[in-house]
Amino acid sequence: MIDYTKILNSTICDVRWSGIRKFFDIANTMEGVISLGVGEPDFPTPWKIRNCAINSLQKGKTRYSSNWGLEALRQEIANYLDRKYDLKYCPKSEILVTVGGSEAIDACIRVITDPGDEIIIPQPSYVCYEPITRVCGGVPVIINTKAENDFKVTAKELIEKITPKTKALILPYPCNPTGAIMEREDLEALGEVLKDTNILVISDEIYSELTFGGKNHVSPANIETLKDRTVVINGFSKSFSMTGWRLGFICGPEPIISQITKLHQFAIMCAPTTSQYAAVEALKNCDEEVREMMEEYDIRRKIMVKGFNEMGLTCREPKGAFYAFPSIESTGMTSDEFCEKLLYAKKVAIVPGTAFGDSGEGFVRASYCYSTSHIKEALSRIKEFLDEIK
Repeated sequence: MIDYTKILNSTICDVRWSGIRKFFDIANTMEGVISLGVGEPDFPTPWKIRNCAINSLQKGKTRYSSNWGLEALRQEIANYLDRKYDLKYCPKSEILVTVGGSEAIDACIRVITDPGDEIIIPQPSYVCYEPITRVCGGVPVIINTKAENDFKVTAKELIEKITPKTKALILPYPCNPTGAIMEREDLEALGEVLKDTNILVISDEIYSELTFGGKNHVSPANIETLKDRTVVINGFSKSFSMTGWRLGFICGPEPIISQITKLHQFAIMCAPTTSQYAAVEALKNCDEEVREMMEEYDIRRKIMVKGFNEMGLTCREPKGAFYAFPSIESTGMTSDEFCEKLLYAKKVAIVPGTAFGDSGEGFVRASYCYSTSHIKEALSRIKEFLDEIK
C-alpha cells in the first residue's frame, strides 16, 4: 500500500490550515447562523463591469492574452495608479496582471526567496505571507504589532528584526484584520531605516481604496527612500467587488517584475481574459460606484465600532479595509474560546485574532462588508452573549 507521507512535500504538510476556515466549517453545519466573518464585499460587481465582460464574450474575445496581460489593461492600471496615488509605472515593463493579488504575493515571495532568507512579516496580518515564505524555504521573522501603536510597524521594531539574512519586509496596509493604515510619516521613518540596505519592500495594497476619516492611502512607493525597493501588489476584488473574477496586478522595478513574469509564464500563462476586459472598464469608468460603496462601508464601520465599544469590547477605530478588531480580553477567554462559545450560544460567526498570528490573541475580527441590519443583529446577539457570561 502506498505511503503518501513519503510522497507529499513535508513543508506543505507542516503548514497549518487557515484559522479563518475552522469556524465557518462549523457554521455551515448550523441553522440560523449570522456571520461577520468573510472578507468579501456584499455589493454585486457594478453593472458596467459585468456588461463589459458579457460584451467581450459575445464578441468571442476568449483567447489568451500576453503573459503580461492585455496591453490596454496595463495602460489603464498605469493611468489609475498615477491618477489615484501619484505612482508612475511603465505599462510595458513594470506592470504584470495576475490571477488575483494572491498569485502576485506568492510569485513575488518565490522569486526573491532563497533557502534561509528572512522575510519580515508584521502580524496580525493576512494569513498567507508566513506559509508562503516557509514553502519557499524562507524564514518568517515576525513583528508583533501593538494596539497602542494602532498596529503599525515602527522604525524601532523594524531595526530590531533586521539581520544580514533579511531579504524583504512585507507591509500589508491597509491591514486585514486590524484596519490599520500607515501614514506618510510612518513610512518615511521606515525609509530611513532601509535606505542603506538591500532589503525589498513588498507592499500589499489590495485595500488601498478603502481608507476612512479623510485619510488617503499612501504607498511606500510614494516615499523617495523606498520607491526603488518597493513592489506594489493590488487588485480588483475589494475595491470593485470583483472577488470571483480573480484578477490582480503587481508593479515595481523592471528587474523584479520581469522575473515574476517568467514564473507567471510557466505557472499560469495569463490571467482570465474576460476578467481583464472587464477590469479595463472598472478602472476607466467606475470611480462613482467605488465612492458609493466606500460611503456605505463608512456608515457600517461607525455602527460596528460604536456597538463594540458600548458593549465593553474595546475597539480602536479601523482607518482602512473593512474589518473591526475589538479586544475580548475583558471576558477572560482566549480568542478561540470566545469565538467558539459565541458561535454555539448565539449563532454568530466571527474570526479569532490568532488566525492572523499569535499576536492576535485577545482580539477577534469582525467584517463590516455586510448590510447594516445584518451587523446590528449580530451586535445584538454578541451583547446578549456578554450579558449572559458576566
